[in-house]
Amino acid sequence: MTQILIVDDHPIIREGLTHVLNLHEDLHVCCAAGSAEEAMAAVACQPDLAIVDLSLHSNSGLDLVKTLRQHYPKLAILVLSMHDESLFAERALRAGANGYLMKLEATEHILNAIREVLAGNIYLSAAMHEKLARALTVPKKIQTGSIASLSEREFEVLHLIGLGFSTREIAMKLNRSVKTIEAHQANIKEKLDIPNGKELMRFAIQWIENQ
Repeated sequence: MTQILIVDDHPIIREGLTHVLNLHEDLHVCCAAGSAEEAMAAVACQPDLAIVDLSLHSNSGLDLVKTLRQHYPKLAILVLSMHDESLFAERALRAGANGYLMKLEATEHILNAIREVLAGNIYLSAAMHEKLARALTVPKKIQTGSIASLSEREFEVLHLIGLGFSTREIAMKLNRSVKTIEAHQANIKEKLDIPNGKELMRFAIQWIENQ
């Protein structure tokens, strides 16, 4: 029986997913956590698979994926998130995830994703597979001021700016101070060669629209 750890900061999601997975004889949710700290403690139950949300109150889910991969290299990790796959899937895979699935997908897709990553495969939607395949066939120009130069937290901040969140709202959402978010914004502007906050907002919105 496959032992599963669920990491999500919404109790309803944890309980609902636990119920669905435990209906299957070969799957068992052995532990659940609402934060990265709880997840690192709960992983003592030695799960075969961790299902991780990217939006955790006090931490980045991407940071948690990196930590889990570093300390538990054989653990299968599936990211289950509300964030657009086209924006975050590649980042999640680079962090160490074995698959990425959006929460709006049907239950059967969640089960398929679990089976795939447990079998040692990478799980992405058909559309995302096609996008990555196209990206591999097109030569990339290396640019110092590219999105790829951003840290995981800077990437998250840029994403939230593009969705229309203010600096204070981003600080509340990521459980960081306003000054910390302003520092991230300054780093983003420097790395992407953007002159001011207004242009940063315009860039972020256009970036998301073009995905």
